[in-house]
Amino acid sequence: MLRSSLLGPPADTADATPGGRRRIGRVALVAAGAAGLAFGGLYVVGLLVSSGEVPGGTRVSGVDIGGMSRSQAREKLQSTLGGAWSEPVKVRIGDRTSAIDVAGFSLDGEETVARAARTGSDPFTVIGRLFTSDDREVEPVVRVDEAKARAALAKTAKAHDRKVREGGVTFHAGEPVSAKPVSGQSLDVDGALKALAASSVPGQGTAAVTLPIRTTEPRVGAAEVNRAIKEFAGPAMSAPVTLTAGGRKIEISPATLGAHLVMKPDKANRLTPALDSKGLLADPALAGPLAQATDEAVDAKLSLDGGRVVVASNGKVGQEITAKAVETAVLPLLTRTGAARTGAVATEKVEPKLTGDDVGRLGIKEKLSTFTVNFEPEPYRVTNIGRAAELIDGSVVRPGEDWSLNRTVGERTKANGFVEGIIINNDQFEKAAGGGVSTVATTVFNAMFFAGVKPLEYRAHSFYIERYPEGREATVAWGSIDLRFRNDSGNALYIQASATDTSVTVTFLGTKKYDAVEAVKGPRTNVKQPGTREGAEEKCVPQTPLEGFDVAVDRVFKDGGEEVRRETFKTRYVPRDSVTCD
Repeated sequence: MLRSSLLGPPADTADATPGGRRRIGRVALVAAGAAGLAFGGLYVVGLLVSSGEVPGGTRVSGVDIGGMSRSQAREKLQSTLGGAWSEPVKVRIGDRTSAIDVAGFSLDGEETVARAARTGSDPFTVIGRLFTSDDREVEPVVRVDEAKARAALAKTAKAHDRKVREGGVTFHAGEPVSAKPVSGQSLDVDGALKALAASSVPGQGTAAVTLPIRTTEPRVGAAEVNRAIKEFAGPAMSAPVTLTAGGRKIEISPATLGAHLVMKPDKANRLTPALDSKGLLADPALAGPLAQATDEAVDAKLSLDGGRVVVASNGKVGQEITAKAVETAVLPLLTRTGAARTGAVATEKVEPKLTGDDVGRLGIKEKLSTFTVNFEPEPYRVTNIGRAAELIDGSVVRPGEDWSLNRTVGERTKANGFVEGIIINNDQFEKAAGGGVSTVATTVFNAMFFAGVKPLEYRAHSFYIERYPEGREATVAWGSIDLRFRNDSGNALYIQASATDTSVTVTFLGTKKYDAVEAVKGPRTNVKQPGTREGAEEKCVPQTPLEGFDVAVDRVFKDGGEEVRRETFKTRYVPRDSVTCD
């Protein structure tokens, strides 16, 4: 018992008493307090070691601002990094790296320094610096003006976006040409904004900022292009094809075929051939030989015998080859070889628009009107007026149909038989293709006027031309001004047109609806005097002066000698200025 009391309780029962537990708790508290005092002491020492608000060793994009006050750090960052966004920024867009100008991005020096100070003032960071000398990199804070940034990136997108290019096959000079497919790409502006805002301040040797893009793959890839070349395009251009018609053989070269042949993707994105059969049919290389292999339909020709219509020559049935027939014949031949590249093209029977048997049935039995305009025999007039009259002669206008001079004569081009002449444009004479055709238009207008049919579209010349009747004349221009009428006579009309070197005559044949159609012209009113001006430097044509005026012409319809109807045609002519071409 004595030994026990002297040595104290056994070790495994020492903490069992309340008194023992209290003594251990006090020891623990003392130890924790000592540790806290030590930690706090280290924290205080760390703070004392830091000579400024920004902890030592702090860097922003490589710029050392450690140990500086906030204002000093802001000034240094502004002087070294503040202008970085005003310089071109290196970026990577798809497979290209370039420097682009951006706007709306700037360094926020205030927030960047505040971030550096905050992240450097926690106890663990402060104490850690007592035992290490490593630098600490702080990410800069970037300020974004979204409107400006989007505008800048839109310009970047315009310069770097690439449209998807489909693979394809074309033909040039009788050879197939493959078009390589290219993926399309477009800048993801929203993603680019985030990437630039999250990147370090540019410059200072930083790596290129990768901007996200959206890609679009072509629907027709390289494999399909190669297949189309192998299976169709190559064989198609390997040799000529030959068509047979009317006992003739007509060879079509690869160059001619290729000029009218394309390959287009179908719904399954498979390249399939498409032949412009209308273009091929009109190509001189084919049109000429086909014309010799077929006969055009010929309309009956009419003439007058004592005021009555007689058949001068009967119509003749012709044959034609249609664009559809050419396509049907040519396409199967393109993938064949040798003698198999020859095939027949079908012809169709074409009835004439007018035969001798039609004349009486259509009511073409007498002369309704005729009109002649004389002109000075300039070479361009002789050519153009004669060609227009040739194209109009023999026109048949059935009851209720509309007739158009532009549609009948066609565009006044060299290929259509016309040459350059004098026209009126912007109230003055100038040179242009088809000059003189308005003389034919005036002649047709007057024949229409006295035939009593309904005008649909007409326009007088801007100023008066002395060889035409006042208020009864017309001008035309391809694509803008036409002369049109509707046959409301109740019977078919037949138009005769002929020209000499000094005159053109147009006659309407049909059945009279009225005994007579007369013209009554009123006086000139609102008279205005012309001016004087210089002509254009190019294609200037001098002109003599003539007053401008308004005039009205009545068309009077009579039956049995009595007026049964009256229409008024009003025309305003501008003054014809004197134009010099010095």
